[in-house]
Amino acid sequence: MGFPYSLVIFDLDGTLVDSVSDIAEAVNRTLAQWRLSGIDEDTVRNWLGDGSRKLIESAFRHSGRELDVQEVMPVFMRHYQACLLLDPRLYPGVRETLQALRDRGVPMAICSNKPAQFIRPLLEALQIDDYFEVTLGGDSLPESKPSGMPLGYLADKFGEAAERCLMVGDSSADLHSALDAGMPVALVSYGYTRNLDLESAPATAIVDDIREILQL
Repeated sequence: MGFPYSLVIFDLDGTLVDSVSDIAEAVNRTLAQWRLSGIDEDTVRNWLGDGSRKLIESAFRHSGRELDVQEVMPVFMRHYQACLLLDPRLYPGVRETLQALRDRGVPMAICSNKPAQFIRPLLEALQIDDYFEVTLGGDSLPESKPSGMPLGYLADKFGEAAERCLMVGDSSADLHSALDAGMPVALVSYGYTRNLDLESAPATAIVDDIREILQL
């Protein structure tokens, strides 16, 4: 079967990898340094998708403490690195999907709002790093998702028109980034969707299993 897209761009956390427990641990270790109570994993899950700065801002706001971002972020980044590989897990079907796309000759890239320095180590630990020619993090370019800039950058880098590419993600940031870039988007239903209404989202496809994108 042919595949209608010349490039597939994947979000990372909540799309390929379930990493919420590790991120929540990093958040809670940071809060502990300010003698603040920990936050449960489900609450942290609802803050994911907009980058590390907004994540830690949400955590301190939830704890009722004023935030000095310049002071807190270096501490959080150290904990983020320490917790990065505690227990990350690929979602079902991820490796099979990546291999199927490679077998069809479809190039792949990562566009995440995760700090760029943590992307390759995570991919390497999960043994999927060699599937991706290019990876972008939330701090790789002047703008991050939900801006369309990162997706436009990747399409240009691979010499493809945006409408010939497919973004695969799980959040409103992924959806709006794709819409801004003029790129088709498939949303997975199992990730960190937060308050995104999947039923009304103007996506090319909503999938319950990532392997379903192979049938598009």
